[in-house]
Amino acid sequence: MGIKLELCLDCNDGVATATFWAEALRYRQAGTAGQYHVLVDPEGSGPNLVIQQVAEAKPGKNRVHFDLKVADIEAEATRLVALGATRVMASPIEEHGGAWVVMTDPEGNEFCVCRA
Repeated sequence: MGIKLELCLDCNDGVATATFWAEALRYRQAGTAGQYHVLVDPEGSGPNLVIQQVAEAKPGKNRVHFDLKVADIEAEATRLVALGATRVMASPIEEHGGAWVVMTDPEGNEFCVCRA
């Protein structure tokens, strides 16, 4: 059997964070059990995302973050801001042939919107 990656994201507000990431990734909410909310890719190709509600506050910069690869960085960043994300920088970083914008979800977890 191969390995299937599943990602877990800690947060303080499980419902709000699951709602944000379901919309952001265009995933569906597959279920909730206690402090866990499971999001799945409706096409079945992406990893599941488990949102885990915890009591602790986010201690600092993420040790791991998500990169969302899209064709149009600005359009996607605008869509995500409308869902509750915050844009950390006004202009994309362009480096090594790539471009990306650093953002945070409503809980302050950093992620990047990158040119595909």
